[in-house]
Amino acid sequence: MEPTDETGQAVRHTPPPGAKPPTGPPPADGGAEQGARMPRWLPRAMVLALALIGAFQLGTWAFHQLINLLINILIAFFLALAAEPAVSRMAARGMRRGLATFLVFFGLLIVVAGFFTLLGSMLAGQIIKMIEGFPEYLDSVINWVNTTFHTNLRRVDIQEGLLHSAWLKKYAQNSAAGVLDVSTQVLGGLFQLLTIALFSFYFAADGPRLRRALCSVLPPARQTEVLRAWEIAVDKTGGYLYSRGLMALISGVAHYVLLQALGIPYAPVLAVWVGVVSQFIPTIGTYLAGALPMLIAFTVSPLYALWVLIFVVVYQQFENYMIQPKLTSKTVDIHPAVAFGSVIAGTALLGAVGALISIPAVATLQAFLGAYVKRYDVTDDPRVHGHRGRGDGPGPLASARRLWGRVRDRRSGSREGSD
Repeated sequence: MEPTDETGQAVRHTPPPGAKPPTGPPPADGGAEQGARMPRWLPRAMVLALALIGAFQLGTWAFHQLINLLINILIAFFLALAAEPAVSRMAARGMRRGLATFLVFFGLLIVVAGFFTLLGSMLAGQIIKMIEGFPEYLDSVINWVNTTFHTNLRRVDIQEGLLHSAWLKKYAQNSAAGVLDVSTQVLGGLFQLLTIALFSFYFAADGPRLRRALCSVLPPARQTEVLRAWEIAVDKTGGYLYSRGLMALISGVAHYVLLQALGIPYAPVLAVWVGVVSQFIPTIGTYLAGALPMLIAFTVSPLYALWVLIFVVVYQQFENYMIQPKLTSKTVDIHPAVAFGSVIAGTALLGAVGALISIPAVATLQAFLGAYVKRYDVTDDPRVHGHRGRGDGPGPLASARRLWGRVRDRRSGSREGSD
């Protein structure tokens, strides 16, 4: 028992001066407290992860904001590649590269402006003619309906019903409200065209400087590869536009002959429209190209519109299977199936722009990779040429003869058994 004093309380022994107090056993939860401490690297890792997530979100937002500008730059780059052969040829003859680029783009601008001017004047004349002749068309339709269905319709009643209809009022209100949206879209389209023109002019005029700036940050071995890829891109893009221009010329001449034979007005302008739109507007270009000549031909005679439709469909099939594969294989050197798949992939990625630049891009990639893919001699085997060897089994004719012989033997055996 512990000693007690007179009051009965336990006496506490104080250690002498200079002596260390006895150390008791460590607390039972001391190891848990040390294990619960946060590692020193964890806060830094959390801050780094948050910074990476923020940078990714910021980059994604910036990419979505600049996607239109990037697409315009991509279009301008391919236009500059297409103009590179003409600009380089003029610069090689002593002309300044900037002046040569200006002359090339100015000539292209004159051609495009003249085409749209002729097209606009033609459309304006046809619209005026259709508006003036609308009462006659309406009377002929009403007479046909009255004769066929034994009705008593009048043009005045139809006009009053249309003028006082709720649908027409609602359409007029929506059209008035959408004028501002149309104006905004037109201004945005003009700004995009100006952006593409400026970038393509700079890329074409400063092509050598751009190549030097790009090669200055690469080792000599990589510089050779970049310059080779650049030259391949110029050749394939120029070849693609050359083939498209040649097909547009052939298509325009063929449709001009038809329209002139039918006596359709504005046959030259319509032929140029069909050739340009069907070749340089992907996916829906054929339908847009054939719709306008059919509409103009319908104003002359509905039978003529039918003839134009039949000719457009037949010529499109002839072009797809006869003209386009030969020209594409000579100028772009790409298989028609690969070209079709590249157009579908480009449309899915970038829409109409992707469909337009997909073929030269794939042709450039194919030609560039072809320089690094090692090829071997193909063995002389009949199966390589699509023929089956003698040891691969009997042919279809021999199998049919053998089967017929078995059937005949069975029949003869059944007859002998019955006898």
